[in-house]
Amino acid sequence: MSKILLGVSGGIAAYKAVEFVRLAVAAGHTVRVLMTASSRRFIGAETFEGILGSPVLTSEFEKDPLRGSFPGEQLPGHEPIGHLALVESADVFLVAPASANTVAKLAGGQADSMLTTSFLACEAPRLVAPAMNERMYLDPATTRNLEVLSERGVDVIEPGSGSLASKGEYGIGRLPEPAELLRRVESALNGDLSGFRLLVTAGGTREPIDPVRFVGNRSSGRMGFAVAERAQARGAEVILIAANVNMATPAGVTRHDVETTSELAVACEDHIAGSDVLVMAAAPADFRPVQVSSGKLKRTDDFLELRLEATEDILATLSNRAAAGQTLVGFAAEHGGDAEARAREKMARKGVDMIVMNDVSDPRIGFDSSVNAVTIISSSETVEVEIAGKHEVADRILDSARLIHLKKSR
Repeated sequence: MSKILLGVSGGIAAYKAVEFVRLAVAAGHTVRVLMTASSRRFIGAETFEGILGSPVLTSEFEKDPLRGSFPGEQLPGHEPIGHLALVESADVFLVAPASANTVAKLAGGQADSMLTTSFLACEAPRLVAPAMNERMYLDPATTRNLEVLSERGVDVIEPGSGSLASKGEYGIGRLPEPAELLRRVESALNGDLSGFRLLVTAGGTREPIDPVRFVGNRSSGRMGFAVAERAQARGAEVILIAANVNMATPAGVTRHDVETTSELAVACEDHIAGSDVLVMAAAPADFRPVQVSSGKLKRTDDFLELRLEATEDILATLSNRAAAGQTLVGFAAEHGGDAEARAREKMARKGVDMIVMNDVSDPRIGFDSSVNAVTIISSSETVEVEIAGKHEVADRILDSARLIHLKKSR
């Protein structure tokens, strides 16, 4: 697996770094840990060493018994410069927790500890997870320091909200849970999406009955918007086609709004050319009224009969017309029973490379929920994603789609 360099700075959230290390090792990664002097006031180096069986370093002047190597590697025959050797070997560098003081030092390019010196010399993907009191996090100085790091290509992991270390205080500044940190690290290891062009659809189409009423579905668009936002954050050029979604456009994303299935089909055909990956998260209505009343229908009886006809099969049409190398991702909102089998059948019928199935009969992940749980299905693998925030689920979807696209492009 991969070699992870973890930097731990001073803060009460340092205890979460221990669980991160445990999870990373359990996932097959090798880990080395660098600590600032102040972080040792919150947790001992021996705790990490007990899990890893490798030394923790604080000062760039102390000798490294492993000579800059990771557990399991052959030791070099000479005594290298510690901070340079470690980052040359590392596949990724995560600083978690990153205190306000450490964030300021990293943004300013200071090199006064093993952590900051190594960070400055690292050419591998770098991630910073700030954790501090809300007032410190929202201070303009910290805000600007994090912006500087982002501008330099550092992946800044936004902290969570909740109870803070100070008794009775609540707000933003919590270090994300270790599992989420590991997922972000693994996303960085899988590679960014720079140079990719994604076409993402979101929401649910509406088929008019009259000027007031329509046939539609309950899709909120949250999942598609999360995919678009995370793809753009990871460097992709993103076009988002939104069907009846009342949400703010993610920064950097080009948006086109549609209402009906026909409008969605036209928009997809207009923008599919040149796209590397299509993520069809929108839920087109399967049927529309054969006749649409020009005026509002009046209630004149106890019954109203509507004759419906099938709408366009957008995904199947796009699949038939897909250019060589394009990757198509479909979604299947199933409801109980053998949901996975039905999703596999849909993947084959639509002719797509991957399908994302979620069981909307589960009340925890139904329509308009902020969380989701999905099964990502392709010809090569099946990935179960347990209940998580939709941005986390979006990253898992993008990870799988990226790998499929790279294989098709070879």
